[in-house]
Amino acid sequence: MDGKMLARLGAVVFVVVAVVATALELTRKEDRSAIPSVGQSEAGSADPLRGELIRCQELGEAGTRDPACLRIWAENRRRFLAPAPPAIDRPEAR
Repeated sequence: MDGKMLARLGAVVFVVVAVVATALELTRKEDRSAIPSVGQSEAGSADPLRGELIRCQELGEAGTRDPACLRIWAENRRRFLAPAPPAIDRPEAR
């Protein structure tokens, strides 16, 4: 076997392995209830805004038309973009 033939054979084997791996991954059925999502693990936190944000995220595209989600996202933006408190209120780091 010369070098060209060996390279072609290696390329064909690589493509076959990639196709088989893709087919196996696409046909694999996952049990979604067994895998906790980030929202489920933190939904019981003390911040009610967090729970509502998770609910709106789970709505997907329908969340963009939900008035409650629009209010929650506006509140989240307000919190995120609010200016930091003045430096005199914070303890100095040394």
